[in-house]
Amino acid sequence: MSDSMKTKTSPNSAVVEELCNVPCFKEDLVRKLRKELPSDDALEDMRATFAALADGSRLKILYALKGGEELCVCDVAHVIGMTVSTASHHLRKLRDLKVLKYRNDGKMAYYSIRSEFAAQLVSDALQEVG
Repeated sequence: MSDSMKTKTSPNSAVVEELCNVPCFKEDLVRKLRKELPSDDALEDMRATFAALADGSRLKILYALKGGEELCVCDVAHVIGMTVSTASHHLRKLRDLKVLKYRNDGKMAYYSIRSEFAAQLVSDALQEVG
């Protein structure tokens, strides 16, 4: 390790970080950026959302619902080519993360987009790679 680096152990975890000992050149900018960083809770929510979107089946679900359609669990299962149980698991995960909303009509559960951001992110990403 160079003389300009030191090791620090975080009190809340066993993670070892390397901190720079070189003087900061843009102190005002660094101070401003540090103040603007989202809270750890907000970052965890973002991480969880991105993790949920990192699954192909859930991406298919969002793609199917992106136009504002409402689908029941059975229809979603047919769209993604999986069992009702597996589709229900993915839908529940997206609902718990507030990406989808649902309503019950008797024994049927219907899902639709709650997070326009997530739907737009899926559409934009598909255009970028497709």
